[in-house]
Amino acid sequence: MSTIEFNCHFDNLQRKLLPFAYRLTNNLEDAKDLIQETALRAFNNKEKFEVGTNFRAWVTTIMRNTFINIYRKKKNRATTSEPTDSYVFVNEDNAVDNHAHSNITMKELHSIMGELDLIYRKPFLLFFEGYKYEEIAESMGLPIGTVKSRIFFARQKLMESIKFQYAYDTTVVN
Repeated sequence: MSTIEFNCHFDNLQRKLLPFAYRLTNNLEDAKDLIQETALRAFNNKEKFEVGTNFRAWVTTIMRNTFINIYRKKKNRATTSEPTDSYVFVNEDNAVDNHAHSNITMKELHSIMGELDLIYRKPFLLFFEGYKYEEIAESMGLPIGTVKSRIFFARQKLMESIKFQYAYDTTVVN
């Protein structure tokens, strides 16, 4: 897609994007900023757009993902930290034993997750990455109850695999 074609398509779509951006942000100025950020990301990735597919769907997906990324960054920045010395003394009596020697590695866990059926693995991995049930349901085009049940069954299957492969008791979780 050429720059001129992209600009033409995006200009025609821009007035339709504002209501969607406003629904995500609940603030007019943030919605305008989101549209601008979306335009930048879409323009930088215009060569990835496949001609003949739905341009509006492609741009709204970029917008939604951009909003999620910005939201997560803001959420992480909003955490405050206190001086470490006060935290250490407050929690000194609540020390927890580290059972690292009995835990499986992330590489092993990812290989176990790879053994799950795709219908369970995909929603579970999205949930594992931090997406909410609603976001997963929307992106996969499934009812939220189906997403919740698939994540539940994925957890059950993972626990069974871990018990079987490592003789690990998953009922004892600290």
